[in-house]
Amino acid sequence: MLDVGAPPGRPLPWFQIFKYTVFGLLILNAVQFLLQDYGATRHLFSGGLQWSQIIEGYAATIDTVAWLILLLMFELETSLLSDDHRHNLWVKWSVNALKTIAYGFIVYSLYGYIAKYTAMYSFELSTIQNLCDQISQQLVFMISPDDFAAINIQNCADLTRGETLFRLPGTNVVADSSHLALAQNLAIIDVTNASDWVLIVLILQADVWMQLRHQLTHTMVKVIRFIKALLYSLLFGCAIYWGINGTFLDFWDASLWILAFSFIELNIFKWHEAA
Repeated sequence: MLDVGAPPGRPLPWFQIFKYTVFGLLILNAVQFLLQDYGATRHLFSGGLQWSQIIEGYAATIDTVAWLILLLMFELETSLLSDDHRHNLWVKWSVNALKTIAYGFIVYSLYGYIAKYTAMYSFELSTIQNLCDQISQQLVFMISPDDFAAINIQNCADLTRGETLFRLPGTNVVADSSHLALAQNLAIIDVTNASDWVLIVLILQADVWMQLRHQLTHTMVKVIRFIKALLYSLLFGCAIYWGINGTFLDFWDASLWILAFSFIELNIFKWHEAA
C-alpha cells in the first residue's frame, strides 16, 4: 500500500509517508489511552470493574480503537481500492461489516463519555476538613477525570488549599471545588467532541454512499463542506480547550484526528473530481 522504495528518477511519495505516519501516531496514542484508562479505572472503580462498566472505565481506549478501524475503512474506500474492488460484493460486505462494528463501539463509547460526565456531577459535599487527617482512609484526589493522586503524608497539605471538599459516593475519590469544576468542564468537552465526531462520520458515510452511486452533485458538495467546516471548527475549539486546561495527550490526539480525517476529506474531493 505504501511504496516508499520508489524507483530511480521517481520522487518518494512524501505525502503518503506523512499520511501513514499520522495514522501510526494515532495507534501509539491508543496505547497511551489504554494506560491512562487503566490508571483512572483503578480509582473510579476501586470496588472492582464489572463487565457492564468496561465502557465507562475504558471509553477513551475503545473509542480510539473503533475510530482507527473506521479511519482505515474510509481510507480503503476513498483512496486505496479501485472502482472494481469498491463494487466487489465480498469487499463491499467486508468493509461495511467492519464499519458497522466500529460505529457500534463509537456510539457505545459516546455512552461511556456521557456516563463519566454523569459521574463528575455525582460528587457530594464531604464532611472532611483536612486531608492530612484522613491518611488511613486511603483516599485518592481527583486532578482531572483521568488523573488521580493517592493521598499521603507528603502531598496531603499541597493538594488543596482550604477549599471545600467533595466525594464521589461509593468510592474513595475526593476533589476540591476548583478541581471538580475543571473535571466537569473537561467531561462536557469529551461529550461534545464525541458527539461532533459522530455527526461528521455520518456525513462522511453519506458522502461515500452518494459518490458510489454517482449522486453527489457539486451543489451538495458545497453545502456539505459548509456543514463540515462548522463541525471541524467545533472540534478545533475542543482541542484548544484541552491544550489550555487538559493534558497534552488529549490536545495532541485531537489534532492528529482532525488531520487524519482531513486526508479522508481530500480523498473524497479527488474521487468526486475524477468521477
